[in-house]
Amino acid sequence: MSKKVKMSELPEFDMAEHLADERAIADYLTIVLEENDPAALADALGTVARARGMTEIAKTSGITREALYKALRPTSQPRFETVSRVCAALGVKLIAVPVHGESAHA
Repeated sequence: MSKKVKMSELPEFDMAEHLADERAIADYLTIVLEENDPAALADALGTVARARGMTEIAKTSGITREALYKALRPTSQPRFETVSRVCAALGVKLIAVPVHGESAHA
């Protein structure tokens, strides 16, 4: 007979612990972008920045650490410039793909 485990007994999941390289980061951000939720993207970028080290990302992006924390919290709506600078600092870029298969011009 198996013992029931209470939710409070489980370790807390932290996505930042699973983002070891650019491929993992790109895959994670792609999944989040598919949700089409700006708050989720801000939160995901914050998670990735924590995984890489918020201080280093702030320095590389040219955004103060405090401003970065503020811009990447789940309730924020960061400007595109901020998102772009953070992505560049993380070593990833956002790309557009056709929503409905191949383009007629391909």
